[in-house]
Amino acid sequence: MAFFLTFLGKGGTGRTTVAIAAAKQFAEQGYRVLLASQNPGPGFDLMMGATIGTDPQELGVNLKAVQLRSTVLLEAAWEELKTLEAEYVRTPFFKTVFGQELGILPGMDSVLALNALSKYEASGRYDVIIYDGPGDLSTLRMVGSPEILSWYARRFRQVIADSDLGKALSPFVQPVTAAVFTVNWAGDNFAEPTERANVVLDDAKRAIADPNRVAAYLVTTGDDVAIATAQYYWGSAQQVGLTVGGVIATPASLPLDPTDLQTAFDPLPVAALPQYTGDWQALVAALPDLKQAVHAPKPIEIDPVMGQVKLFLPKFDKSQVKLTQYGPEVTIEAGDQRRNIFLPPELRGKPVKAAKFQAGYLTITF
Repeated sequence: MAFFLTFLGKGGTGRTTVAIAAAKQFAEQGYRVLLASQNPGPGFDLMMGATIGTDPQELGVNLKAVQLRSTVLLEAAWEELKTLEAEYVRTPFFKTVFGQELGILPGMDSVLALNALSKYEASGRYDVIIYDGPGDLSTLRMVGSPEILSWYARRFRQVIADSDLGKALSPFVQPVTAAVFTVNWAGDNFAEPTERANVVLDDAKRAIADPNRVAAYLVTTGDDVAIATAQYYWGSAQQVGLTVGGVIATPASLPLDPTDLQTAFDPLPVAALPQYTGDWQALVAALPDLKQAVHAPKPIEIDPVMGQVKLFLPKFDKSQVKLTQYGPEVTIEAGDQRRNIFLPPELRGKPVKAAKFQAGYLTITF
């Protein structure tokens, strides 16, 4: 299993520079590294000193790089969809539509990137995969999409099954689908076609919750806006269950004050990098051990015995955090992120008795 690492922060803070330095550090340590960039334009190629294509190419010992171009990824994904359609549908209808015709819709970039990264991870060829993406809320939503998709499938599947429409259509589903699909939809009409997707989503959720497998680091300069942006992404990352392991400070027009940064991001460790002047080795040497995210505060802790759920939501104040319990799960809203907490059997269905937000932690008691 590969260790997946990404960087969050305001544009212009040096995320790509840090990602390249991190890739070089891991490669020097003997890990097989893939550096995947989704930043369009020539900047990445110039910094790497090579033209990076859409297939992983070797740039040094243990180091490969690839450009995630959405149009290319869409064509490949479309062919996979048609193969899947041919497996389940008796008379495929997507076969007359070609991937080369398709345009990129908003939101597709993240979905295509996640699909590509998951395939690289599943290949077993890499020990570390570093994703150099937008580094903002779109990246966080990409990382959090397995949990969101799992919730939609779980919630709406039950809603449809319990509805009058679902009950009325149930006797007709099996004979109709048998004429169209090659799979047997008897019994639970949604189980067989969704089983494969559910397994993939569950595996992805477990990986994201494990800082030994998935982690992020904040990148900031000494600029107030950059610091505030990194703090916001720190709190938002907790909403998708992503562990933030620390802060990497890069020099800009303003001098860095490590003491002020440590106060701003306590209890995360802060590492300051020197100015990049063409010497990658100086940056590599200044980087911390990026596999130590496991020591950072956990985004969520659930204690069924005590009947408590504890969420770490740093840099949000009480007015920015909202707790609701409309359905069988608890919903937490902080910033522009919303998370539905899948409770263990001991707490599922129980009403919230109390909620306290203090020192960046939201403690919910059932």
